[in-house]
Amino acid sequence: MYQDDYFSSNFVIFIVIIVVIYIAAQWRIYEKAGKPGWAAIIPIYNFLVLLEIVGKPWWWLLLMLIPGVNIIFAVWVVNLLSKSFGQNEGFTLGLLFLSIIFYPMLAFGNYEYKGPAGKVNLPL
Repeated sequence: MYQDDYFSSNFVIFIVIIVVIYIAAQWRIYEKAGKPGWAAIIPIYNFLVLLEIVGKPWWWLLLMLIPGVNIIFAVWVVNLLSKSFGQNEGFTLGLLFLSIIFYPMLAFGNYEYKGPAGKVNLPL
């Protein structure tokens, strides 16, 4: 056995652990928001459910396909997620830069879903 094989297998195990943590956190966040937790493991559908949680229309998913624009809208969605749970922009920065800590905090902490932060009632 080469030493590289040992490193590679440990790295794969580490990545699997990180992915499991993210899925568990996302599952719990969806349940706190009254959505089905299993939606966290379905690609594309999980983002549609996240858009429902933050109160944005489904077509924002299409904006995520445009290079450059997708970064702006992803940050915006994370900010709205933070505000949907009653948190401020500081928590948003934590979700963006220390997500391995802040997503489980949001999921398993005492944070309550307050409703979609992105829902704006426009006059008819």
